[in-house]
Amino acid sequence: QVQLVESGGGLVQPGGSLRLSCAVSGISFSLYSMGWYRQAPGNQRDLVARITSRDSSTNYADSVKGRFTISRDNAKNTVYLQMSSLKPEDTAVYYCNADRDVYRNYWGQGTQVTVSS
Repeated sequence: QVQLVESGGGLVQPGGSLRLSCAVSGISFSLYSMGWYRQAPGNQRDLVARITSRDSSTNYADSVKGRFTISRDNAKNTVYLQMSSLKPEDTAVYYCNADRDVYRNYWGQGTQVTVSS
C-alpha cells in the first residue's frame, strides 16, 4: 500500500519559516520524482516545487523562488520543503506528490499552512 504522509504545517506569522516533510512508503522512493503542490480555497492545485529522481535537479514556481527549498533523503524515503519569508498568499493546503509515470502517480492527504498575524 502506497502512503505519503505530510507533516509540519501550521500557523505562522508573515516572514516566518516552516519545514514540511513527506514520509513515503510502499514504493521505490528513489525512482520517483517528488513534488510539492498547494491549493488555496477556490483555486486549482498548483506546483510549488519539484525534485527529480535521477539527479535531484529542482524547479520552482516563480512565486516561491528564493524563498522555498525542496530536498530529498532517499535513505529516509522523505522529501522536504523548507519555506522561509512566508507571505499570507502562501496560505494553502500543501500536498506531496510522487510521480514516476501516468500509471504511478500518488498523492498525500495534505497539510494546512496558514500565514497570518
